[in-house]
Amino acid sequence: MGKVESSPDAYKYSEHYLPWHAHITALTVAPEARRLGIGKILTEQLEVAANANDAWFMDLFVRKSNERAIEFYKSMGYSVFRVVKDYYGDHATDPTKSGEDAFDMRKSMKRDVNHEHVRDDGEDHEVEPEDVW
Repeated sequence: MGKVESSPDAYKYSEHYLPWHAHITALTVAPEARRLGIGKILTEQLEVAANANDAWFMDLFVRKSNERAIEFYKSMGYSVFRVVKDYYGDHATDPTKSGEDAFDMRKSMKRDVNHEHVRDDGEDHEVEPEDVW
């Protein structure tokens, strides 16, 4: 599942503003169907839709501990843009515990010919969850 969106214009001058882009909201393949290329096909179809809608980039959030997914997306040309601290609030009922960090991963689409919306050192850029919208 994915969508094409941007931040509201009122935030256009914020350092966290997101221009017109595509976002992978959820992509799950059943365990018995993994390693058959289904995830790659689905991701490529979302990228086709992103390019058809003139998006600057495609992004997604993935748990920092999900090494299999991170390697999958890296193999498809995605890179870490930033680390979102405590993005996954697994301990919402216990405020003394932290959630897990997420990687905001991105891939430039055709519109971003100069790769202005991706970076190579994304793991060095940390933001708080409230900075992500």
